[in-house]
Amino acid sequence: MFDDLAIEKVLVIAPKRVAEDTWSREVFKWEHTKHLRISKVLGPEKNRRQALMQEADIYVINRENVEWLVEFYQDKKMPFDMLVVDELSSFKSPKSNRFKALRKIRPAFKRFVGLTGTPAPNSLLDLWSQIYLIDQGERLGRTVTHYRNRYFYPASTDPSNARIVYKYEPKPEAEKNIYGLIDDICVSMKAKDYLQLPDRIDNTVTVEMTAKERTEYERLERDRILEYMDGDIVALTAASLSQKLLQLSNGASYNENQGVQKIHDQKLKALEEIVEEAQGQPILVFYSFIHDKERILKKFKQAVSIDEDKSIERWNSGKIEILLAHPASAGHGLNLQDGGHIIVWFGLTWSLELYQQANARLHRQGQEQSVMIHHILTENTIDQRVLQVLQGKEKGQDALLDAVKARVEEVQRGS
Repeated sequence: MFDDLAIEKVLVIAPKRVAEDTWSREVFKWEHTKHLRISKVLGPEKNRRQALMQEADIYVINRENVEWLVEFYQDKKMPFDMLVVDELSSFKSPKSNRFKALRKIRPAFKRFVGLTGTPAPNSLLDLWSQIYLIDQGERLGRTVTHYRNRYFYPASTDPSNARIVYKYEPKPEAEKNIYGLIDDICVSMKAKDYLQLPDRIDNTVTVEMTAKERTEYERLERDRILEYMDGDIVALTAASLSQKLLQLSNGASYNENQGVQKIHDQKLKALEEIVEEAQGQPILVFYSFIHDKERILKKFKQAVSIDEDKSIERWNSGKIEILLAHPASAGHGLNLQDGGHIIVWFGLTWSLELYQQANARLHRQGQEQSVMIHHILTENTIDQRVLQVLQGKEKGQDALLDAVKARVEEVQRGS
């Protein structure tokens, strides 16, 4: 852009959370990029339109708004001459609306870069649409049907209709031939060959409530705290209150009738993004409360509770995409490292022992990959304090009591 003037404006398409945070934050970490101007084409339509009108070098939009962007520029010239797709594998389906929309505007860009850690998560069939977006069909053909007929044969058909194929298998030499065709436009790099990475990677995913959800959260938080404000809080009362606050942070809480009162779905949305980015790789999800488990099972039909029959065997055989477990019941004695390497903490526990033992279900001897541990936290809640305690950033046996007392004092000051 500034060295050889090959391009002028870049459009970046990324997962929503990455678009909101990562690109704008990372640009300031590097001496050679910190001068770049970022415009976030996010939020309500009015905000997106304003962001497109701003003078910037890089315009970042989430992939859910690709169709809107195409429609916005249908009667005007696209101002971007380079396109970067972060998580290109999320466009792997040629039938998806996001692929069809991007295909329409692809000729407008002089340069295209696709980034992904899982280019063929299920099979080589997933490569066609991604490579098409790069070279517009030059190497693997202009249609997925041509690609499929050339490099695959039907391996499983519907017994009642032989024309309906369930599964395709690559023909002999197909993998070698496909890789040979795309070799000149693809670069494959393994982290272990270039970086000294730890065998455990901790990641924090912070979610924000809407203004309406925050108002409801603060009302319920205040009600719960007032229930326990009877002189000095004792340890037992503090433990009960902390559980109530953790429920609120997760997005739902038991009410006085033992029903579930929903507050927000922000953690479910964050989990959905993690699942999509994993591209079918198995994920072990730790939850705190029964209503968390029920909401996750309702949202993700592929999820399985560890309580189900033969779930551990199926997990270690790679047959379960999302396994739900409570740290108290799955924290000790289970060998789950053969089934996957990704952990998500949907809801945290105060118990350091349970936390460590739960993580050790995957982060243990026999694990062949780096273990990724995601912690989903709701901003400005008790979540942050819990994680600080678990990671040793706050010391002392009274951490729980201190955290709850601090929150009570805040409410008292505000009353």
